[in-house]
Amino acid sequence: MIAPFIIFVFLGGIYLKGFVLTLSAMALWEFYRALKQKEFKPIELIGYVLLILYYILNNNFEFMMYVLVIATFILLIIPVMDLKYSFIDVAVTLLGFIYAGILFSFLYLINTKSSGEFLVWLVFIGSWLSDTAAFYSGKLFGKHKLCPKVSPKKTIEGSIGGLVGATLFSGIFGIIISNYTNIMPIYDYFIIGLLSGIFGQFGDLVASSVKRYVGIKDYSNLIPGHGGILDRFDSIIFAATIIFYYLTFIVKI
Repeated sequence: MIAPFIIFVFLGGIYLKGFVLTLSAMALWEFYRALKQKEFKPIELIGYVLLILYYILNNNFEFMMYVLVIATFILLIIPVMDLKYSFIDVAVTLLGFIYAGILFSFLYLINTKSSGEFLVWLVFIGSWLSDTAAFYSGKLFGKHKLCPKVSPKKTIEGSIGGLVGATLFSGIFGIIISNYTNIMPIYDYFIIGLLSGIFGQFGDLVASSVKRYVGIKDYSNLIPGHGGILDRFDSIIFAATIIFYYLTFIVKI
């Protein structure tokens, strides 16, 4: 799953969009499947329809807001017509679409920006290299638990190592890229690395908190040896989101 993903990132455009849509659909399935362990009853059909509409509308946020309001309007009526559902089921249905659908799409949306074929790699540098740096920092120096009730193995030392790794490697990437194209000042790469390191770790903890709440170890076994889509891409989802917003509103790309 990881190797094909890298290939689609290189291809970009419609190919990356289609692949991200596929990943989003599988992540949405995993999220709904996990919540069923606690006897929640997400209205899955609505979630998948929203996901497909979102990509058909070419990730048009403004129009999608109208669709989302209408969907919420309809969803809130369903528990009145069918008492096996509740407003909680409505809430988790919409949450799944936003989490696994919209947040995942920022990876593709970064690629569509000017020089996006370069910028999209910041997502992986800021998340996967952060995870690697955090693992080795925690293994060598970890003594103080970061969030033991959510993820017992994570340490404060590992977290700091992850932040340093994400910031440093993103900055180095920016220095290298700046020799070929002037996208933004070098310091923005370091800031993006720091932000993706912070929020990528939050993405990991969010996914872990859901698993702990519903009592599962992995979201699925879709990726042999790594668990599910949400197990492998949890930090990427959050890193992509914060990078997209930083590029849009701070760098103004």
